[in-house]
Amino acid sequence: MTEIPARIGIRLVVPLVTVAAFFAGCTSANGPDWTFVPPTPTPSVAPAPSGSAVPAGSVVPSPSTVAPASGSPNASGTPAASVIPSGSVLPSASVAPPSPSASVAAPSPSAAPAGGLPQGSDPVTLNPADFVAVIDNPYLPLPVGAKWTYTEVDEQGDEQTVVVGVTDQTRQILGITATVVHDQLKEGNDVIEDTFDWYAQDRFGNVWYLGEDTKEFENGEVSSTAGSWEAGVNGAQPGVIMPATPAVGQGYRQEYLAGEAEDTAAIIATGELVAVSGDSYSDVVVTREVTALEPDLVEYKFYAPGVGVVLEMGISPEITRVELIEFVAP
Repeated sequence: MTEIPARIGIRLVVPLVTVAAFFAGCTSANGPDWTFVPPTPTPSVAPAPSGSAVPAGSVVPSPSTVAPASGSPNASGTPAASVIPSGSVLPSASVAPPSPSASVAAPSPSAAPAGGLPQGSDPVTLNPADFVAVIDNPYLPLPVGAKWTYTEVDEQGDEQTVVVGVTDQTRQILGITATVVHDQLKEGNDVIEDTFDWYAQDRFGNVWYLGEDTKEFENGEVSSTAGSWEAGVNGAQPGVIMPATPAVGQGYRQEYLAGEAEDTAAIIATGELVAVSGDSYSDVVVTREVTALEPDLVEYKFYAPGVGVVLEMGISPEITRVELIEFVAP
């Protein structure tokens, strides 16, 4: 899948649903659908009281924007159901109820894209004259010198660190001057994956993904370069990482090289409020991302204005959570 920032909870004062019910409704990888499955009423489950909060970085699912709650999985590999006893007070900071203007919809996989966003393997021709030097899309700003640090936890509780930085380097791709973003996945002091991503923004505000050079390491040696691609080389096509004006129902290709890079995304919610690592972010855009190369893989990403990706949640085939712990603006 695409790396951060093109690679990352929700506080809702409503009765909780079980994680099992949530997974039953939204682990399909056949397209950007979102089906909410209501839980069976349980006397011991009660709405969170007014003024309650949830620990920083935790997620409470809701009928509007559902995300898996953080927590350890049970023996079957499925997270234990969340049950809040009547009268419980949830401690601070989570993801707040969406504002009345927040919208959630289930876009059809075959829906025509808004704004001419790229689809599937369809070829696109980009005019270099349409591109600008600075990437300042509010939901994916990439100023030189910016740095994001994330912590990644899988369902076994193993933790890794993701460090993303915008370099002062550029690369010419399809005649376009692309910004080079360096992305490293670390386990302790060992680099597990090292990637250089190439992005560019058009004058309308769309952020395009033009390729990546990625390497995986084992015992300090390169073990794989799978997933590497460059637009215009061997049939690879550019994709969009963030539309100029994100709107619920937009679906688009993020990248395309047959057999190597086939990620797609859909905007499923806007106007959300998210809290991670003690910081809260409003007006958040939520995407659902899948890939034809791994049909079971489903990820949700949360983009905050002025920052970019603040949270990523994988719900299938494994439960993973990537959370922003530090953002350094240039």
